[in-house]
Amino acid sequence: MLDAITPEILREFKARMHLDDGEDDNLFRILRASHEDLQSICGSYDIGTNERFKELVFERSRYAYNDALEYFYTNFLTQINNLNLGKALESIVVEGDSDAAAKV
Repeated sequence: MLDAITPEILREFKARMHLDDGEDDNLFRILRASHEDLQSICGSYDIGTNERFKELVFERSRYAYNDALEYFYTNFLTQINNLNLGKALESIVVEGDSDAAAKV
């Protein structure tokens, strides 16, 4: 499996956080853990094409970087639930009941 956390994703995160070089290994680790955790909760999203998912990965990574991860899930519960629900509705449509998504 290709690593979803590319050097470009790392560069974007560092720019957003106003971080310089020197912590790349730690930042890669944080971003990978955030990506893996959020995929297990929200479903499989492409961080390169889904901006809402990327935003959540970056936010969780920011909280982890600042040793405040325990606050992330409460503060971003709505966004997490929206992605999770979106993935559930997407699977309903893929399974062939396109009317089911409209009924929800």
